[in-house]
This record gives sequence, structure tokens and C-alpha cells, in this order.
Amino acid sequence: MVAGHLQEKKGYFYMVLTYRDHEGKRKSKWISTKLPVKGNKKRAQEMLREARKTFEPDIPVSMEDMLFHEFLGHWLEIAKNTIQLTTYASYASMCKSPIVPYFKDKKIKLIDLKPKDIQDFYTLQLKRVKASTVIHYHTIIHRSLKYAVKIDVIPVNPASKIERPRQERFIGSFYDKNEVNQLFEVARGTKLEIPILLGAFYGLRRSEAVGLKWSAIDFNNNTLIVRHTVTSFSIDGKEMIYASDSTKNKSSMRTLPLVPAFKEKLLAAKAQQESNRKLCGRSYSKEFLDYICVNELGVRIRPNYVTTAFPKLLEEHGLRKIRFHDLRHSCASLLLANNVPMKQIQDWLGHSDFATTANIYAHLDFNSKLVSAQAMVDGLNFVIEPKLEIQKDEFALIPDRSGGENNPNTSAHT
Repeated sequence: MVAGHLQEKKGYFYMVLTYRDHEGKRKSKWISTKLPVKGNKKRAQEMLREARKTFEPDIPVSMEDMLFHEFLGHWLEIAKNTIQLTTYASYASMCKSPIVPYFKDKKIKLIDLKPKDIQDFYTLQLKRVKASTVIHYHTIIHRSLKYAVKIDVIPVNPASKIERPRQERFIGSFYDKNEVNQLFEVARGTKLEIPILLGAFYGLRRSEAVGLKWSAIDFNNNTLIVRHTVTSFSIDGKEMIYASDSTKNKSSMRTLPLVPAFKEKLLAAKAQQESNRKLCGRSYSKEFLDYICVNELGVRIRPNYVTTAFPKLLEEHGLRKIRFHDLRHSCASLLLANNVPMKQIQDWLGHSDFATTANIYAHLDFNSKLVSAQAMVDGLNFVIEPKLEIQKDEFALIPDRSGGENNPNTSAHT
């Protein structure tokens, strides 16, 4: 039975409910009525009577009796302290929909969960989303059940007995050299200019471009260090911005050469920011003084702004539609076209392993196939009329704004 009384606190009525927990210990719970004390006693008493009737004490459920969807929520709170906040936000979003609603409807206990139950979920989801998305669901389910095994709630992980969906091979869109140069022209003078230059020339990710700081630029030794990121994510429908002094992984933290054209562009941007700060006075933001990508008032550009404004810029100027992240692919394709080895492209882009670079960009490496084809022609001594010759197109480089040309192959080693 739940007892209760009214208590005054800071000029408001509070309901104090008392009850015994599952171990027989007396507990109390304070609930605000949000009613001022003056003139509201009768209403507060009515709320108290209703609360005593409907109040249900929080009685902990043993792991053996816990439903799988309840366990997911329990595990997610524990995992929150062991993973990056952005990863937690992604996990929480996917648990909210569709993982938890599906298993909540099935009412399957954690200890009764079978591989087939999980496989049925994957099969259903593959009808509406790509295999790569289902693989993300699998990661969450597998990690949560791995924890259940670790704390001896279940003997084996049922998700380990399932064949993951086969992930489709990703082929990103990219601009050729002419399209990249067109993009540079239309972006000149806009808030997207520097992020676009960083994405297309240096292959920076959106988070790396927005997170780049002046302290990472060495104008004396002409280097640019990628070591800061700014990401955006949503928790419970609220957008959050997370700035970090670390990159996606250890390999993503890299030092790149500051080429003359981009050095001039950065120096001009720095001078403009100093001018805006004097002009705006107290209205100029002091919070983001070390960030390169800021607006006229010194406020750091939001990652989502880059994502939404970029396609609008392309549409306004009649350029082919691609994603901002595809500038990174464009960078890789231009490097390959200019005979930069795949291993050096891995270092330039900051991939954690060579396989990642090779898997994404192997289909673009046509130059190596031309060499192989010519070797076969020479080795077999083909006699064909007219004589078979392997022709190689010449790829112009991204022009330096100072008038010369920047060879990405040279830049990667200076």
C-alpha cells in the first residue's frame, strides 16, 4: 500500500509518497505538484489521492526475467560510459527505432532469445533498408549480448551464430579535375570555400574540415595537422555538437604539406577574421577564436550547415549533384590519375589500414591496369594490324591559384 502526505518546499506543494520495496525496506518519493502553496491546498490534496492510487513503485526485474528489449536499454546505459558520445547517439537512435519496438512487440525474454529470432528481425529489415544498415543493427545486438555472456546471464551469444548480411560494395561519386576547378570557382568568397578546398584538395572529412584550428597550421614550416574534429548528432530529437581534440582513429591524425595556394587562402581568411572581430566588437564570438571555419560573427560553422548548404550551392550553379563527402573521393581519384601509389593515398586520407583504401578506390586505379595491359602486349608480342597500342590520357592537375601547378604526388612528400 502506498501512503503519502503533502509537503511545502520553496513555496510549492510536493507529494511525498511512501512504500515498501521488494526487500521490505521503506522508501519515499517526492513528486512536485507544480502548484503554489497559496490557494491550492484542495487541488494538491486531490492530486495526492490520485497519485496514491496510480503510483507503481520501481521494482527491479531480475536478469532472468528481463525481456530482451529491456536488457538493451540496460546495456545501452552501461555502454554510454565506454564509447564515444557520437557512437552512443547512433546506438540509441537505432535502438529507439527499429530494434526495441520490434523485440518489445515479440516479448522475448533475454534468456529465451534464439538465433532465429534475430535472423527473422534482420530478414524483415532487409526489405526496407540496405545491408550496411542491418550490419549496424547487428553490431548493437551482438555487443549487448556479448555483455550478457560476460556477466553470466546467458551461456552463449546467439548473435554469434548468425550470418551477417553481405554488405554491398560502396562506389562513391566523384568530380573530375574540370568539375573540381569549377566548384572552386563558384565557392570562392562563400562560407563553404575553405571546407570545400579542404575536402577536395586534402581529402578531409566534414568533421575534420569544420574542426580545423589555427593552432594546427604552421605557416613557418608550411604544414597542416589534422587532429581536431567537430561532429553533430541527435539525442532524443535534440541536435548536439561535439568538439574533440582527437580524430576518428589514430591514423586519421596526420600532417599534410601546406601548399602555397592554400597558404595564401588561409592567410587571407585569418586577416578577414581579425578585421571582422574589430568591426563587430562585443558582438564577435570569443568562443571559437581558434577555429578556421567561422562566419562573419566568429561563430563556428555547424557540420549540418555544410551538409545542407553544399547541395544548394551545386544546384544554384548547375553543377552535378554529389555529397560533400564525395569531395574526399574526388581527391583520391585525382591522386590516382596522377600516379600516386595507393599506399600514399592511404596516408593522405588517413585511413586506418590499406585494405580500406584499396577496397574503396581499386575500381578507379585504371593506370595500373594500363601498365599491366601493355606488359601483356609486349610479353606476347602481338602482331595485329593495325598495331595494338595502349593509350594513356593525360590528366591535368588542380591549378595553383598562384599560377603554377601543384602535383599531388609531390605535395604528399614535401
